[in-house]
Amino acid sequence: MSYKKHYSRYLAQHPNTLHCAPHSHHYWPDVTRDAQLHYWDDSARGVDHKWDIIFGERVPSVQQLLAKLLNHPHPEQFVFASNTHELLYRVITSFDPTQPLRVLSTDSEFHSFARQIKRLQERKNVELTTVPTEPYDTFEQRWLAATQQGTFDLIFTSQVFYNSGVVAPDLSTWIHQVPVATQIIVDGYHGCGAIPTDLSPYANRIFYVAGAYKYLQAGEGCCFMAVPKGCQLRPEYTGWFADFANLAKPQTGTVGYADDGMRFAGATMDFSALYRLESVLLWWQRDALSVAGMHSYVQQLQAEFLTVLDELGHPQINRTHLLVDNLDHHGHFLTFKLKNAEIVEELAGRLRAVGVETDYRGERLRFGFAIYHDTVDYQRLKNALSGD
Repeated sequence: MSYKKHYSRYLAQHPNTLHCAPHSHHYWPDVTRDAQLHYWDDSARGVDHKWDIIFGERVPSVQQLLAKLLNHPHPEQFVFASNTHELLYRVITSFDPTQPLRVLSTDSEFHSFARQIKRLQERKNVELTTVPTEPYDTFEQRWLAATQQGTFDLIFTSQVFYNSGVVAPDLSTWIHQVPVATQIIVDGYHGCGAIPTDLSPYANRIFYVAGAYKYLQAGEGCCFMAVPKGCQLRPEYTGWFADFANLAKPQTGTVGYADDGMRFAGATMDFSALYRLESVLLWWQRDALSVAGMHSYVQQLQAEFLTVLDELGHPQINRTHLLVDNLDHHGHFLTFKLKNAEIVEELAGRLRAVGVETDYRGERLRFGFAIYHDTVDYQRLKNALSGD
């Protein structure tokens, strides 16, 4: 089945391009354009009262849709922000800055976490334990051992690692051995909407952060976090949305927070992205597009892509340089680790010149897959790489 008709506007703008970077910035489906106009119309209709529409209708709708998508039993625990860093830092500011902060993570986290924790390490009371993800065949064993070693205040890990596409160890293999007092954040940005995700066993235990920029296909500006049910943390970095229901009441005494996920909300943001996200999730629901079904389709695309590479026998872009040659352990992009960053940059530039968009991180060249691809699209690689 081809899904290209749902992306006619974006594809029309790039008729000669094979977009192999949807893990970086996904094409938007056509329904998002109507959603953008819907936001404008609601703003015109509501003016100063548009917040009643947004918080009374749109936010609850998207909370319900995300809860269904992720099999999360508590829709009210989803909170929204313009980016994941904003949400991450609210959790961090819930810890007493005068006390030691002991953190466990990996060496493969996205910049939102990696940069922030590096800066925080300039404080003498912040201690980071880092587990290297490579070699991948021993990572799960090493990660499980690390979670048992000490009492951490915070554990941060990805669902799918952004620099490789490799899926992290399942929560069920290690979360049971982590003390309840330890806060756990899972960066789901490369998993949400890409691989089937069931948060129901962990809904009262973990913070799950993700957003619409990649596989949820709604563009930048709408990230979200599922907050553990009953969480009583009081983020120091807070805004007026965090106690929206009591805004009109006298603001005296201790700063109050909502009793649901909104306690981690911030302040005024552009909610047009929330409308776009709602339109995508409603489209999936209307056309019975499940994450499992789309994941299966993408795995078919990945298998065909690798078949084409096998036929080509390219000296650089081949299975030998694939970080993990097992599609069952991958998200929706494949990563090739080459000799150095110069070779990667040259190859990416050469591919771009003939209409194949990829992206790269250092010595790693990444190819992403989307439901607006067909298997025949990868024949274009033969023209792009033949003769190298």
